Amino acid sequence: MSDEFDPSTASRQEVMAAFLASELQDGEILQIGAAMPVAEVAVRLAQFSHGPNMELIFIGARMNAHHLDVLPTPEFGWDRRVVRWAESYADTGHRFDRVRDWHRRVFFIGGVQVDPHGNTNLIGVGEDHRRLRFRGPGSVGTSTLSTLVGRYYILLNSHTARTFVPRCDFISAFGWGDGDPDARRKLGLPGGGPKYCVTPLCVMDFTEDTKRMRLKHLHPGVTVDDVRANTGFELVVPDEVSTTPLPTVEQLRTIRERADVRGALRR
Repeated sequence: MSDEFDPSTASRQEVMAAFLASELQDGEILQIGAAMPVAEVAVRLAQFSHGPNMELIFIGARMNAHHLDVLPTPEFGWDRRVVRWAESYADTGHRFDRVRDWHRRVFFIGGVQVDPHGNTNLIGVGEDHRRLRFRGPGSVGTSTLSTLVGRYYILLNSHTARTFVPRCDFISAFGWGDGDPDARRKLGLPGGGPKYCVTPLCVMDFTEDTKRMRLKHLHPGVTVDDVRANTGFELVVPDEVSTTPLPTVEQLRTIRERADVRGALRR
């Protein structure tokens, strides 16, 4: 085996991408926002390895256009042949044209703050929205998508106590509210809510009874104390916490030769 694809050489970000790719199923519609390199590599890895019928949406650009039955284009009408061999096409109407089908979509959400119940804040930090100490990018569609998609993953590029806070200053995407398992249903939110929170240190899920964030996997080389020291609230920590699986040789080869040829996840 070449050292280049030795799983023990995988970066934390490559471990995160391989874990997320294993979560995705063929035929799903995967939507990725801006500044989410791990999510971009994860969905490409999933499509290359086991999801030829997946549909990828990168900030409004659909991938695998030849899988669609029809394509509306003002210039050419409803004819899929227009883009049959295209790598992608722009469809500005995809956001709201078939909302009832969004239960098949999977989304990835970041945050400048995340609380113990998976509520996320992309608006900013500070008590007064007119005088924020730090201004985020805004909800940028996450409020709508987190409400309607079948499930989503909270995915962060860093894991610090400044991000994981006891209470978000603002909520741009409602996770599990104050921890009521029925909170989303009571508000009439049809989507499935957050499944995992994935960071450069670990993978966390949510307890069944209180929907509080719980440590599920530690990435290789990370300890429970590392996670606790960088989390601004008390996590639920089981007696035994498994290690996040390393990418396989083939997964790492696919990441480095096809999904992330520029090595963004190794920088």
